[in-house]
Amino acid sequence: MSEKLIKPQTLKGFRDFLPSAALARERLIDTAKRVYRSYGYAPIDTPALEYTEILLGKGGDESDKQMFRFEDQGGRDVAMRFDLTVPFARFAAQHAQELGLPFKRYHVGTVWRGERPQKGRFREFVQCDFDTIGTDSAASDAETLLVIHDLLVALGIERFSIRVNHRGVLNGLLESLGVRDKSASVLRALDKLAKAGREAVIKEMVEIAGLTSDAAESILRFCARTGPPGEVLSEVATQLDGVEISRLGIQTLRGLFEAADAAGVPASRLRLDLAIARGLDYYTGTIYETFLDDLPAIGSVCSGGRYDNLAGLFTKLPLPGVGASLGVDRLLAAMEELGLVADGATPATVLMTQFEPNRLRDYIAAAARLRGRGIAVEVFPEAKNVGKQFKYADRKGHRLVIVAGSDEFAARTWQIKTLATGEQTTVADTELVDAVSQLLNPG
Repeated sequence: MSEKLIKPQTLKGFRDFLPSAALARERLIDTAKRVYRSYGYAPIDTPALEYTEILLGKGGDESDKQMFRFEDQGGRDVAMRFDLTVPFARFAAQHAQELGLPFKRYHVGTVWRGERPQKGRFREFVQCDFDTIGTDSAASDAETLLVIHDLLVALGIERFSIRVNHRGVLNGLLESLGVRDKSASVLRALDKLAKAGREAVIKEMVEIAGLTSDAAESILRFCARTGPPGEVLSEVATQLDGVEISRLGIQTLRGLFEAADAAGVPASRLRLDLAIARGLDYYTGTIYETFLDDLPAIGSVCSGGRYDNLAGLFTKLPLPGVGASLGVDRLLAAMEELGLVADGATPATVLMTQFEPNRLRDYIAAAARLRGRGIAVEVFPEAKNVGKQFKYADRKGHRLVIVAGSDEFAARTWQIKTLATGEQTTVADTELVDAVSQLLNPG
């Protein structure tokens, strides 16, 4: 009796990546790495698993509930990382003496959260982080903003808004209202404003955070302020005059807008948003969220902020940090919807067809010459009907197809066809590499 076949399926909230999607993700990540390196960030890596005590309580109650946690074979309480920031704080505390400070890193890695799957949001996803640790300089806050801006532009996105705020401003407001001791639960509620709406946030502030209705209303009125950043910050400074924690926050935010202007960041791409809170508990200063103008409902595609006390849980050495995380899978989903993801299921731009089965050596030699010039070439494995090979190239997304049969070999020539236009040209064997290079990179 034959064995029953196992149904091939993925877990809810998890997914496979076919070549076209995997290639698109790699291109995005490669672009991010290039931008990060241009600012001097160096790569690191950390394990997928951490001792649970490393992660527990660092992101707040919601992160703790979403954590994939279990006992390993050695009886140790372990959990899968829910972001890359908390492991980085542990990493920095453990290796600070070797790294030297300040230290700038980027990290591309998979993280896991047991949250409800939805469009652009999965239980397993890739983050692409960059951080500076070991300095509380406002210059690092400004640089974080500039990296986010340059990253989105490098990805071909023109219409976006980086929204900034400062936890010091929010905590100063709570202090002025006499509810600073409730900041964690209040800010977690405020972080849901865009999704849940005003009434739901007020209800959570009253029922869960324990605020009065008047206090909750005051917070939302404060956060609803709009207008030119300089004017809004002046109003905030007046309202919170004498609250020291807010003074530094206002000063830092003014510096951010000045730095952005100096770097040529268009004013339309930067916005002061007093309602931005970030739900994770470890943020202490500047916070950032980035929205696409044409797809605001998809949520923030690049978020982060300053976390001056997180590494202090692991070491007495002062290790203030600031950085942001690119939501790779969410941004990819948005880019697909906006038509910004290139089609194609192959990284090879050229297909070398086989027409004469006894000339495999010649096909392989020609492909090797092209690769020597940095051109990615796939050699079709069989001498099948040329029409079938062309269909293969079209389906996979090759840009050029090279053909040679007995006549071409006798004349020492090659046929090159551009799939997008159907244009076909004949070139001498000695001119093949230059001709292909010119067709792929005209001008």
